[in-house]
Amino acid sequence: MQLGFVSAILPELNLKEIFDVASEIGYDCIEIMCWPEGKATRRYAGITHIDIDNLNKSALQEISFLVKQSGVQISALGYYPNPLSPDSAEAKVATSHLKKIIKAAPKLGLNHVNTFVGRDWHKSVADNWAVFLKTWKPIIQLAEKNQVKIGIENCPMLFTEDEWPGGKNLASTPAIWTKMFQEIKSDFFGLNYDPSHLIWQQMDYLNPIVEFRNKLFHIHAKDARLDLDNLNQVGIMAYPNLYHTPKLPGMGDVDWGKFFSYLTDVGYQGAVCVEVEDRAFEGSLENRLRSLRQSYAFLSQYVV
Repeated sequence: MQLGFVSAILPELNLKEIFDVASEIGYDCIEIMCWPEGKATRRYAGITHIDIDNLNKSALQEISFLVKQSGVQISALGYYPNPLSPDSAEAKVATSHLKKIIKAAPKLGLNHVNTFVGRDWHKSVADNWAVFLKTWKPIIQLAEKNQVKIGIENCPMLFTEDEWPGGKNLASTPAIWTKMFQEIKSDFFGLNYDPSHLIWQQMDYLNPIVEFRNKLFHIHAKDARLDLDNLNQVGIMAYPNLYHTPKLPGMGDVDWGKFFSYLTDVGYQGAVCVEVEDRAFEGSLENRLRSLRQSYAFLSQYVV
């Protein structure tokens, strides 16, 4: 396994500075954010550390140089929009840009792209399904053509009032993943697995590692703490941000020893990238850099 981090937490740094941070701390890899300029406003979105729309020969050479100079690899290209948005313009931008990233990955010597499936959050899973198939079958066909593995993060994107009631990412549970992979059969369609999202859904986050061992393309290392006093007050039907808090690895309810034990048992050999969404560390660049150092110190006991 390789230990890395997601570049979204360092939006004010350029790509060289991102690689310098990774190298200085000791990380093996980085998941690089590739949003189109000015196309997103939510937290951790809209970050562009590789501009896919201007990936010319000079840019490719510069990125290759940074990888060689730093000794830090790129684990995947990341872009997390809503390709199934009920806003047709938003869905079109998301789908179009995702396809550009898939085509660009091999030019960078990469074969992993991470994203969301998306969802019309006003509709049920069943009522989203036809649009899901219509949108995603061509995307996965393109991924197969380019030999690029698509890792779907399992975040429900259901935290606040504007995402209620269904959330903005369909791929939130093992039952849905099973149906997805049955109906779009491909060796290039899998998971970017994050255990924290099952914690706050009060689900088993270990068994899916075994059940979907052949679909684990990439791992996000993020923790979550359930606030039971709040949950007892508002109930599970409340907005999830009212009863859980994203935390750094080791500061929430994930048992990381067991988590990595399961990963090693199934033979996972890919990237494990820290995703920082802990508000306690968001106040300054210094604190966010500290969060990456702290996460490395904690997780490096499991990844040698």
